Amino acid sequence: MLDMSDVAVEDVTLTTEDGTALTGTLYRGAAPQVAILISAGTGYPRRFYRHAAAYLAARGAVVLTYDFRGIGDSGGGDLAASEIDYPDWGRLDMTAALSWLAQEAEGLPLTTLGHSVGGQFVGFAQNNTLAVRHAFVAVGSGYWRLHKPVNWPLELFWWWGYGSYCLARYGSIPAGGIWGGEALPPKVFRTWRRWSSRRSYLLPDLASGKYPHHYDQVTAPICSWSLSDDPIATEAASEDTLSYYSLTEKHLALRTPAALGVKKLGHEGAFRKGREALWAELWEWLAEGALPEGAAPK
Repeated sequence: MLDMSDVAVEDVTLTTEDGTALTGTLYRGAAPQVAILISAGTGYPRRFYRHAAAYLAARGAVVLTYDFRGIGDSGGGDLAASEIDYPDWGRLDMTAALSWLAQEAEGLPLTTLGHSVGGQFVGFAQNNTLAVRHAFVAVGSGYWRLHKPVNWPLELFWWWGYGSYCLARYGSIPAGGIWGGEALPPKVFRTWRRWSSRRSYLLPDLASGKYPHHYDQVTAPICSWSLSDDPIATEAASEDTLSYYSLTEKHLALRTPAALGVKKLGHEGAFRKGREALWAELWEWLAEGALPEGAAPK
């Protein structure tokens, strides 16, 4: 079993370009050889990634997790009146986290590990070229028809039933109910819904100039893990997201729960305690550039 006793853990504060304070947690292993930025999925607080972060640090990394603005310990204020929009998490928050980690771990190769939207938003980070390698886990287009059909009724109810009701009543999406994540600002939900309702997802908003982006500047190689029982980031949805990164080398690794020695993974299970078989593959890619077995070029 990996010894975690040498992993130092401390909470830190990051400041974005627009002056927003974000809360992060730094995990530092003994004699680190790589720096890893973990970027969360929509509504997941940074603490959700603590087990994977500690594992990677114990292997020899400096790992930073952080809460996007409006989420977890980076929240506060009247969420219903919030002007936070979905791309702000990449354009401002991921950019700040990359810069902070590059300074904190100066001299180490900088890499990123993105869960769900945390991988999609690499293309919004202004300084994505600081990273030498990216790992995606359960990262795929949010367009509902690319997801497993069994999930369609729930997603449509979420977007147009439950979500609309919450916006009308509360002005935001509260935690609880059918939503298992942190409370969401209204613009975040509306943009996410708009993208997920069309086959082209976020591409029209990029083409129109609505949001500044850097998808056409990402050149660091990407390896993406798609999990067979994930109803959202299916193989097709994962391939869709990889296609946004047109200038870089991309690979897709397909994994079943059984192959990783667990009964269930789903959309978020890769980061729950006891997923060391997958974390080992992530480590080998991020620290050593070794592609996992069966990873196919895309």
